[in-house]
Amino acid sequence: MSGTRRVAVVVGNPKPESRTLAAATYVARELTGQDPDLVVDLAVLGTALLDWTDPTVAGLVEEVGDADLVVVASPTYKATYTGLLKLFLDRFATDGLSGVAVPLMLGAGPAHALAPELTLRPVLTEIGALVVTPGLYVLDAAHDDPTTYAAWLDRVRPAVRHLHPTGANA
Repeated sequence: MSGTRRVAVVVGNPKPESRTLAAATYVARELTGQDPDLVVDLAVLGTALLDWTDPTVAGLVEEVGDADLVVVASPTYKATYTGLLKLFLDRFATDGLSGVAVPLMLGAGPAHALAPELTLRPVLTEIGALVVTPGLYVLDAAHDDPTTYAAWLDRVRPAVRHLHPTGANA
């Protein structure tokens, strides 16, 4: 390895090319100053997520597990992340994520603003990720407004810069 840091995005929205995907990609880019090296839009994997012998899914689990920074994103369904994301995360061993993970969730209203902290952070920690930043909750209607992310990005960039020093904006 040349010392290059790998950035991944994992999105558990059942709709391909979703607002959640756009938000997660934006967050990864803003935290590191680069496009993610790997984007996993779980919606396009379909029933392969149910097949524990599927080599494509196994390969993605390995790649995500080896990433230095992973933005893990989901829409809020029933006050938590989607079952689609759960299917993928269940593939990881308790030490399956070796890098820093950022929990990100989108939702229709502010009632579930703690969902990233209360539901997504614990599972990411359980599978080995270092979750050093507060989770981010974004209202669906504001997912494409950079000002929505500005205060959170300003708060977490120092931690990401320390742990992921290759980012130009970090």
